[in-house]
Amino acid sequence: MLSSLLDHLRRRRRGYAALCVLLGLWLFTDRPNRTPGPLLEDVLARDFLSIQTRNTPTTYYEGRQGPTGFEYELMRRFADHLGVSLNLDADQNIDEVLEAVREKGDLGAAALPLDPTRDGLMYSRPIMPLQPLLVYRRGLPPPSELDDLEGLEIGTLSGTGTDRVMRELQDEHPWLSWQESDDIEVSALLGRVADGSLDAAVVFEHQFRLNRLFFPEVEDGFRLGRPLSLAWAFPTGQGLGLLREANRFLDGLQGNGLLTRLETRYLGRDDYLEYVGARTFIGHVHERLPKYDSLFRAAARASGFDWKLLAAVGYQESHWRPDATSPTGVRGMMMLTNATAADLAVDNRLDPAQSIDGGARYLRELKERLPASITGEDRLFMALAAYNVGLGHLYDARRIAEMRGGDPDAWRDVREALPLLQQREWHSKTRYGYARGGEPVIYVRNVRRYYEILAYVDRSRQQFHQLNARRSLSEEDGLFDRVPPSG
Repeated sequence: MLSSLLDHLRRRRRGYAALCVLLGLWLFTDRPNRTPGPLLEDVLARDFLSIQTRNTPTTYYEGRQGPTGFEYELMRRFADHLGVSLNLDADQNIDEVLEAVREKGDLGAAALPLDPTRDGLMYSRPIMPLQPLLVYRRGLPPPSELDDLEGLEIGTLSGTGTDRVMRELQDEHPWLSWQESDDIEVSALLGRVADGSLDAAVVFEHQFRLNRLFFPEVEDGFRLGRPLSLAWAFPTGQGLGLLREANRFLDGLQGNGLLTRLETRYLGRDDYLEYVGARTFIGHVHERLPKYDSLFRAAARASGFDWKLLAAVGYQESHWRPDATSPTGVRGMMMLTNATAADLAVDNRLDPAQSIDGGARYLRELKERLPASITGEDRLFMALAAYNVGLGHLYDARRIAEMRGGDPDAWRDVREALPLLQQREWHSKTRYGYARGGEPVIYVRNVRRYYEILAYVDRSRQQFHQLNARRSLSEEDGLFDRVPPSG
């Protein structure tokens, strides 16, 4: 298919006026008489697609199962669409991304706002809207309009599009002033609002949705200015072939609904933990976890799990309280039963080191005892469910899933079957009988979400330390450039 596409591209007429390149080229996606250039041919010939991007939670980052993120998912699918591999350069800010696209990159995918005023670049069709949002520190009088911002210290990120919106607003409100930086990301900006360095910030709405649980001291204020559009950037002067193919690919994702589903999966969640509960969790991350994180790390090295996953299990079990005791007699940080503790040679369940090590070994044992046919994340999620409800009940749920025509090796189907253990119609057909099967479903969901927050916090700390390693203390004062009032 690709070879025929390439032959087709080579037969097409070449040469178009530069004016068409500088205008909104994505509008011409479906016109059959547009001329492809050499860039698509080069990509197919070399067998890889080079993408300039950024390491951010909304774009691309390393997750527990490898690279992930909204735009990474689109990049990966586009490379698969072309039948080539993917090569990423992610250690750059937005201006560096755009310069790299002009000089060497095939395309830029880095939460880029469509901006036809940028020289040497052309953009894909819009992928999703970017709505600027004013957020502020909890405790300040809630702002609801532009006039409420006078006298506030406001920050934003340069090059992202929010700075452009601020300049447009300043044309009508000359008193408007703010600080901007191209050397930090959204999490660091919101951190400065939370710690009082700034009173408010302007970010995009989806960025705040993803970050709000990590910064409960920051509140959303009001939408600011007109929405922009997320798009991919391509170099001018190298033909329209790759741009047109990207537009065709994005049109297909929009048409079959996958683009909307991916947007919801990666960017649409802002209530996956109850908000007050999230504030409590973040508080415990700072106050309780530091006492025990070395124990979780040691247990992780011995068991092969991510320490943050073990910490998430510990929080779900006891809220990181080593003396926790349930009405049923399970005790300790990882809430081990007497029988399980004895099997694991844990002689003091209230000793956090013994409890964490024992819980990690127990989770590993459960995971190893599962059938080999269960793989990947499904295997981990079922081991977590068994930690909560027991291996026997998990096997019963797998049998129910199979009876219902589902896949007993897929968590999505077992997750649907577990609550049926509460119904006589179903648990009467199983070996171990009744169980409160809804609880392990909630258990796994909560552990996954606690893990997500811990992974985010850990990643943000690493990025903070990396940023500080590249910048001296004297440079900290110059992190933001102040944009003064225009009149």
